[in-house]
Amino acid sequence: MVSVGSKSLPSSRLRTTEEDSLMGGEDSSYNNHSKKKKGMCRKARKGSHGFDGDGHNKNQRGGAANVKAKSRKMSTQQSESEPQKPFVRKQIDPETSKYFSEIANLFESNEVDLEERSVICGNALEETRGKEYEISTDYIVSHVLQTLLEGCELDHLCSFLRNSAKVFPGIAMDRSGSHVAESALKSLASHLKNPDAYSVIEETLNEICKVIVDNPIDMMFNCYGSHVLRRLFCLFRGVSLDSSELHGAKSSKVLAERLNLRTSQPDGNNLEIHYPGFPDVFKSLLSGILRCSREDMKYLQVDQYGSLVFQTALKLIAGDNDELLEIIPLILGCSNEKIEDGNRVETNVAGDILESLKENSFSHLMEVILEVAPVSLYNEIFDKIFKNSLLELSLDRCGNFVIQALVSHARDTGQMSLIWDELGAHFRDLLEQGRSGVVASLIAASQRLQSHEHKCCEALAAAVCSENGSRSCIVPRLLFLDNYFGSQNKSEWEWATGSKIHVMGSLILQEIFKFSSDLIQPYIASMTSIKDEQTIEAAKDGSGARVIEAFLGSNAAVKQKRRLVMKLRGHFGELALHSSGSFTVEKCFNASNLTLKEAIATELVDVATNLSKTKQGPYLLRKLDIDGYAARPDQWRSRQESKQSAYKEFCSVFGSSKSNSSKNTFLSDASKDASQADGLKDMRDEIGHRLGFGSSKRYREEHRGTEYEPRKKTLKTKNTMGEVSSEKAVTNKRPFLSGETTGKTGTKRQTKKLRF
Repeated sequence: MVSVGSKSLPSSRLRTTEEDSLMGGEDSSYNNHSKKKKGMCRKARKGSHGFDGDGHNKNQRGGAANVKAKSRKMSTQQSESEPQKPFVRKQIDPETSKYFSEIANLFESNEVDLEERSVICGNALEETRGKEYEISTDYIVSHVLQTLLEGCELDHLCSFLRNSAKVFPGIAMDRSGSHVAESALKSLASHLKNPDAYSVIEETLNEICKVIVDNPIDMMFNCYGSHVLRRLFCLFRGVSLDSSELHGAKSSKVLAERLNLRTSQPDGNNLEIHYPGFPDVFKSLLSGILRCSREDMKYLQVDQYGSLVFQTALKLIAGDNDELLEIIPLILGCSNEKIEDGNRVETNVAGDILESLKENSFSHLMEVILEVAPVSLYNEIFDKIFKNSLLELSLDRCGNFVIQALVSHARDTGQMSLIWDELGAHFRDLLEQGRSGVVASLIAASQRLQSHEHKCCEALAAAVCSENGSRSCIVPRLLFLDNYFGSQNKSEWEWATGSKIHVMGSLILQEIFKFSSDLIQPYIASMTSIKDEQTIEAAKDGSGARVIEAFLGSNAAVKQKRRLVMKLRGHFGELALHSSGSFTVEKCFNASNLTLKEAIATELVDVATNLSKTKQGPYLLRKLDIDGYAARPDQWRSRQESKQSAYKEFCSVFGSSKSNSSKNTFLSDASKDASQADGLKDMRDEIGHRLGFGSSKRYREEHRGTEYEPRKKTLKTKNTMGEVSSEKAVTNKRPFLSGETTGKTGTKRQTKKLRF
């Protein structure tokens, strides 16, 4: 045996005397090690000493922590059981500290092979027995412990967790210990790839859950403890522990779904399951937490961290209607023991819920509830809580986001009519108060349910234009919503040159241009009447470019689209070099006749060298065949004419895609269905032949591995016409907080702010 500090390690772990010298450093080497490790997402804060140094009862919302501290009562289960002892951290003895320092130095030497490393990790974890809490919560040694947990065998990992089960909540609620707990859970998840490990891990998790259920309240109110608890939920459901959607970072996909820009899964659950998980353990834990939380539910609802725990749980069980029908009423504070349809939400708690919706944390929680609630429960919540209160909540700073979720998930035209009766006459008030998100959600719901479309278009136009005013100002005022409504003299307001286009105003216009052209003639006229220089300025702005693309993709008349394209003539090369303008150039090209297409190609030839160096340039050059135009213009024109002829022939047989998709109608004649399917295949082959790529399969082979990535970092699919469509978007992770979502700049043209 060879001694490391005063502890003995097997000689098989140490191969040379040179390696002994690497481990024999003084405390200074330990300090150097700690300095290297301090960047692991943990920043020491002033005044943060000992257990939960930065105060686990602090609440960003303000005030709630004091209320719950005074009002919270010990649950019946806890009072009947053994009293909860406070976690008192003892100082780590110098011998243990030196031992872990030497292990850290050994690992840093990078001279330990994988097998030896596993043995060292196992032996070191044995040395933590009886001192799990002290070691896990030590700011320096906890880093080493994380490394050990990530590199040890499953038996040693489970042994450590079982030994520390009684103090696991205390570890999880500590600033340093929470990282140790998280590393242990991640390590468990990695071992679930082995089916034989399932039963051992389940037994270990059961022991931890028994301790948590005894007193879950403190963990839920604690910023670190609630985070670990949410990670534990993910492990139980087989979901990645790094899923940003489950840790407070609301994805931009939520906004996309609300505005019909993205289709959600039928069961409401978009999470990717990586392994079977432990559904029974999860159900038991969640049931125990809800049982112990009844007395404190009204405080958990408005607490930032308690709310996040419930949000994560609801997202994980989305689609399981039976479970949701039991859990959601309890989270809302209902106490009915025998719950049945139509009586799940108690009338006497509806008033309290309505008032709590003006709290930031509970508004987030209610958004999730509305997203995952089964139809019957959603209808009951709508009738008992929200009915006759929509306008009041829509004008509230936090409540308006709940109304956006409510409107976006309206189930039928009856609910749409009720919503319209309360909000339809107040579009101008909502826009003036900065609640444009409510207006956008209402317009999107109108389009989705095909109800009140004309009224929505008329109300929006009236909100930004007086009855006697010119309708040509509709689009400019929507593009600069804040600037317009912030002006003193609105009647003399003009295009805000140099100002950034309003993101939500842009999204509203994108929704408007999805409606039938006969409903949006004032918007079309306003769009085509914008001055040339203003159109160019809008095209250079990411949000403005999206509006132009939406207009070009609408079923407005071809002449009106080309009138807009003409305004950009002479600037296509400049736009193509812009990260977002390249998409606009492609849309303009598709909407143009042969003369305009040749004009666009001519401008792109002049900037082809610089354009090829941009991220989106090679795709655009290839898509528009700019090299072919530069080399042989006559043949290029001939190919473009063939494409246009093939498309016209396709439309004459099958009709416009816009007209076919504007309503959810289907052909009833089975024989007609079959003949059109056969004709569609033949026409697709013909178009492919005329376009020069033969078949869709060959086209996919030729364009595989393209450098171009459309709009967002996505999984890409290609249709037979060679257009790229986005299906799954990647979002950034932001632990703990649920207030906003961020993203990188560049070609990603998705709104970054969560709430508008």
